Amino acid sequence: MPEEQVGFVRMGEARAAGEIPTIGIGMLGYAFMGKAHTNALKKIPYIVYPPPAIPRLVSIFGRTESAVAEAARRYGYESYTTDWRQLVRDDRIQIVDNGLPNSEHAEPCIAAAEAGKHVICEKPLARNADEARRMLEAVQKAGVKHACAFNYRFVPAVRLARQMIEQGRLGRIYHFRARYLQEWIMDPQFPRVWRLDKSIAGSGALGDLGAHIIDLGRFLVGEPRSVLAVTSTFIKERPLPDGSGRAPVDVDDAFEAVVEFENGAIGTLEASRFAAGRKNFNTFEINGEKGSIAFNLERLNELEYYDATAEPKEANGWRTILVTESYHPFWQWWWPHGHIIGWEHTFVHELTHFIDAVVNNKPVEPYGATFEDGYKNAVICDAILKSAEEGRKIQISY
Repeated sequence: MPEEQVGFVRMGEARAAGEIPTIGIGMLGYAFMGKAHTNALKKIPYIVYPPPAIPRLVSIFGRTESAVAEAARRYGYESYTTDWRQLVRDDRIQIVDNGLPNSEHAEPCIAAAEAGKHVICEKPLARNADEARRMLEAVQKAGVKHACAFNYRFVPAVRLARQMIEQGRLGRIYHFRARYLQEWIMDPQFPRVWRLDKSIAGSGALGDLGAHIIDLGRFLVGEPRSVLAVTSTFIKERPLPDGSGRAPVDVDDAFEAVVEFENGAIGTLEASRFAAGRKNFNTFEINGEKGSIAFNLERLNELEYYDATAEPKEANGWRTILVTESYHPFWQWWWPHGHIIGWEHTFVHELTHFIDAVVNNKPVEPYGATFEDGYKNAVICDAILKSAEEGRKIQISY
């Protein structure tokens, strides 16, 4: 299969270091995602060699001046600001990377697009489909490159699964079952952080975790046709982070959904932040007429594969593929086989892909997620919430 069909970044002829362009980065947010993305940007110039461009860490935004100033020093940004509008207007910046809370995705991304900046935004793209649609329309009107940061598309084993499906190794797909389970808010005294506030997050486990497995379902199996779902909020009130009192939790703690795909496959989606013992348990299994594939993010260098056509049948069974060979997706940049990589390296692959699309005018899709993917994901999330509220199957319509 040609490299471009499995989503490798193609660099062309090697360039001397002095000929590699730079590209200015403006980072919105310095916490979890700001840290993860910055870590990847700093690795690109020496891991992905020659890189499509050398990221220049121009400016970073945060609301608290002392904290963002420290982040700028720690991460190596040239400057910082407490006004994101100043950042998106900065002529030194070509890419705006938005890692802010969900309620602060739309306005800065739209403004960045209108300023002619290319935009990558963390998932979920928005709090709801209407908000996501406005973001999509803005980047389309501006003609800029855009990406929604579904980084699990850039796990080598997940990309290998996509490649095997494209090659027809599973044949017709019958089932997609996915679960994303964590445990971090089980304590009733855990504070009502922004992820538990609908006005900021939009939804709970659905947008935080479920959005990822919805994207993987679309990426690997195809478009869903309908959903039938239930949601639950197990702890309905929590202490406020500043200790000033208590407040209601108005998002889902968990959801379950049955999904029908347009190609006839059926499946289940489950996400919970109340699964004791599960730290970051993002798993899926795909069953087809010729075999099955299974993946677990907590063992991200492995892909489980069952070949139903293998002979002799009495010796057949599931086998584990260690996805670390030089011919596996993305491994041309890394270590000798068997020397595993980790979660943080998915962002190296993702951001390299996006920068290459910007610098060399390549498409972000189909291997990277665009704002269109983010919008469609939001439509499905809204349908799941509507199904749970109304107790009926909801048809997906974009």
